[in-house]
Amino acid sequence: MQATAFTYDSETRSGSVLLDDGTPVEFGSDAFDAGGLRLLRPGQRVRIETEPGAPGAAPRITLVTLQTF
Repeated sequence: MQATAFTYDSETRSGSVLLDDGTPVEFGSDAFDAGGLRLLRPGQRVRIETEPGAPGAAPRITLVTLQTF
């Protein structure tokens, strides 16, 4: 799935993305570390992998990496 980086905190290595429908979804350092990135800038196009969240909650992001074509 694709998304756009929205926020990123380099100290905690966590942040949020905007899904294509505009929904913000947060990610933790585990998802950031899984992607092998060192930095993320707001506005960058990213690829994310998710797993279902709790009923009625947003999906949980398990991986954030740069979108490649």
